[in-house]
Parts: sequence; C-alpha cells; structure tokens
Amino acid sequence: MKFSITSAFCFTLSIFLTGAQAKVPVDKQFRVVNEGGYTDHNTIEYNADVRGYQPYNENFRLSFYNTTPNAYTLALRMGDRTKESSLRWVWEANRGSPVKESSTLTFGEDGNLVLAQPDGRLVWQTNTANKGAVGIKIMENGNMVIYDNKGKFLWQSFDSPTDTLLIGQSLKLSGRNKLVSRRSPSVNTNGPYSLVMEDKQLVLYYTTNKTPKPIAYYSYEFYSKITQLQSMTFRTVEDSDTTWVLDLEAVDSGSEFNVSTYISRQKHNATLSFIRLESDGNVRAWSYSTAATSSAWDVTYTAFTNDDPDGYTDGYDECRIPERCMNFGLCKKGQCNACPSDKGLLGWDETCKTPSLASCDPKTFHYFKIEGADSFMTKYNGGSSTTEKACGDKCTRDCKCLGFFYNRKNSNCWLGYELKTLTRTGDSSLVAYVKTPN
Repeated sequence: MKFSITSAFCFTLSIFLTGAQAKVPVDKQFRVVNEGGYTDHNTIEYNADVRGYQPYNENFRLSFYNTTPNAYTLALRMGDRTKESSLRWVWEANRGSPVKESSTLTFGEDGNLVLAQPDGRLVWQTNTANKGAVGIKIMENGNMVIYDNKGKFLWQSFDSPTDTLLIGQSLKLSGRNKLVSRRSPSVNTNGPYSLVMEDKQLVLYYTTNKTPKPIAYYSYEFYSKITQLQSMTFRTVEDSDTTWVLDLEAVDSGSEFNVSTYISRQKHNATLSFIRLESDGNVRAWSYSTAATSSAWDVTYTAFTNDDPDGYTDGYDECRIPERCMNFGLCKKGQCNACPSDKGLLGWDETCKTPSLASCDPKTFHYFKIEGADSFMTKYNGGSSTTEKACGDKCTRDCKCLGFFYNRKNSNCWLGYELKTLTRTGDSSLVAYVKTPN
C-alpha cells in the first residue's frame, strides 16, 4: 500500500511539473492594441481600412479591418504580404461580433488567444488556456495553429471556416460542415446563402424567414454513388509541368476510393488558391500568382456564369441566384431586365418588389401570368404532380403563398413563398403566376 501511494504521488508530481513547464515562452507571447495608423487604405476587397499585426508569414497576415467606423473584424489575408493592397480575406474570427477601436488581441503565457473589447469584455477566444500550448504560427497553407511542445495542434483556424476554404481545408461531418456568405461587402454578418456538405451531396441553400427550411438552388455533381460523406476538401493537383487542377475531394464511408468534383484547371502554380461562397450567392475560386493577371489574382471558377457558348438561356447563369434581382425581377442571361406586374413587364430597377396583399381573402386579389418564366427553386426542390388549376387553388388557399410555378410538360407544381428572381427561359411550357391585389 505504501508503494502505491508513493507511486501515485510521483506520477501526480510528474504531471504537475510537466504541466508547469508547458507554458508559452515570453518571446512567443504578444498583446496588440487595435489602434494607430492603418497599414492599408486601398484594399481590393470590401473597401476596408486595415491594420496588420502578428502572426504572419510570406503570404498570410493576421489583421484587423473595418468597413464601418469603430467596428473591426479579426481576419487572415492572403497574397503577397509586401503588397498589402493585393491581399484578400480568407478567414475571420468574429463575424457578426465586431470589436471597437483600442480592442486587444492577446496570446499570453497560458496559451489562449483572446480578442477583447477595450473594457476587457471577451468577444472571441481559442479555448486553449492551460492545455500545454507553447506557440502560435501561420502555416504555409494559411492554417493558423496553436501547438504544444510536441508539435500537436491544440487549435487551428482550418476547423472554423466562415465563407472560404483554402487549399487543404475541409468541410467535415464531425465538425463544421458548411460555409456561410457574408451579408454584403460592407456588412459583415451572416448572409442568406450557405454551402452545405450533407450526407450524400454538396448543396447551395438560400435562407429566408418565409420558409421553414432553406431552399436549395444548386447541387454539385459527383459521378459516383455516395453512401455517407465524411469530409470535403479543397485541393490542388499538379496535372503536368504547366497545368494545375483544382477540385473538391470527398471521403465517402461507403467507398474504398475518394470521389471528387472538378473545379478548374490553370496554367500556373495553384497552391495559393481559395474557394469562397460570395455575398452575392455565387461560388468563385481565386488563385494568386505573379503569372496571373495584373492584379495577381485570377478567378479560375464561377458556379453561375453568364457566358453561354451553347446558346442556352436556361443554364446556370446568375439568374439562378435567388437575390440576383434583389426583391423581385425577371432575369435573362444574368441581367435583370423587367419588373413583372399585372400591367405587363415594366422596366426593372432596385425598387421592383413582389406585390403586397392586404388580405388573404381570395376576393381581394387575383393572379397575373408570366409565360416562359421559371424559379431558382424548381430544379433542386421536387414539385407536386397536379393540374395547373389545382396548383393555383392550393396557392389561393395558402395565405403565405405569393404565387406558383407550373411545368406543363410534366405537370409539376411549386408554391412560391419567396419569389425573388425569376428566370426568363423562352420555354412556354414553364409558367409563373403571381398574386396581386385587385
């Protein structure tokens, strides 16, 4: 018994001494105050004012930026650090919870990275206090990590993407499984768009308070049957001496091999690339290289493009993005060119909006019809099979229904609780009906 007590005491003492030694060295600690002059006034994104701080490396830098006075976001930028204005934002710590002038970022002896308001109120942290951290750094791929004395990552920015994936970064079933757009270039809160890795697919959704669930408006294709997605990683592969391929590689629990979906191919090193769900609802891949355009950035992939080499008017152009025409509008080849009304198609501008009803009583409203019009929701949200009249009757009985869409070829019906952007297809079998007051 005496031997057991002594052994336990020695073991406990060993753990205590080991823990006591695992502290961040003084030369690795820092405390920065968000104040003073800006390091960049001419950013290529968000028209932001920027203060650059540590940590940083050749291509990445941690910075504070603001798009409105006295409301700062802590974020990582990527590009050539010696040319501040060429850098783009690839990760954020405190979206929707901005900090004020003279806020602080502290990495102290306990190994916790803490963002706080000037009065000391905690805004964001890595929750790595007293876990054996000895340092923080930004890896070559842009992953900011806090590590222990064995090199193990106690925290990494790659585990908490906002709207962007860098090369090697993943969406995960066991972690964060989606990207969420920002509200707008000037408003840094969560926007209505999300890119979600589900059990068997990768889907773009539009969120509105008018529907109980988000509305799918695009789904990526994988040319294999998928059982259960475990992760989805943005990667680059050197295809030849002169070309690099970008793709999204998925780990499927039901397959011996990984599956992937092609993104783009380019003629320069693509290791400094990212894919982002933009505030406009589109998905774009950006690549940095001195061999790229004059701005050093190329857009190497766009999910919704207005280029239409085959002459199709109902393809994946920007008209398929829910808020392309803001509140309401008829769109063709990415351009909002009409404001539908019961008086016909009027000229479109930003004031165009869905007709407002004062009552749910069918006697107080009627429908106007738009031939050859489709909705962003019809392709990825199954409609119900019914007659055109029955579809209209169903919408009439539903106070929340703003209109309905009908496909005369297959007799499918969709009720529209959110109309937003309608696509002008030229296909007369597709028809839209919109409620309007008498």
